[in-house]
Amino acid sequence: MTRMAESTGEQRSAPTVIYIGRKPTLVYAVATLMQLNQTSEGVTLKARGRSISRAVDTVEVLKRRFLGDKLMVRGIKLGTETMPPREGEGLRERNVSSMEISLGKVE
Repeated sequence: MTRMAESTGEQRSAPTVIYIGRKPTLVYAVATLMQLNQTSEGVTLKARGRSISRAVDTVEVLKRRFLGDKLMVRGIKLGTETMPPREGEGLRERNVSSMEISLGKVE
């Protein structure tokens, strides 16, 4: 909680996080739309590896089919995470790309 929220008695909630995986893009788009309608804090989509393209597709579906100009991309963070080796791969760690897309709704 921030100092301003403490002094006024308000509680600020963290943005909702939706992890993008293997489900169809439309499932994530509808889930994101529902969260955007429920909260004013925004929604963050997080994806790693091959799911990054599905996260981008989710934002595009939201823009083109549901919200249009009312969807605001607040920020995009790109990164790399070091993952432990899979069984049978030996001792070699692997790097996996990651992406966070912060979204908001224009009132």
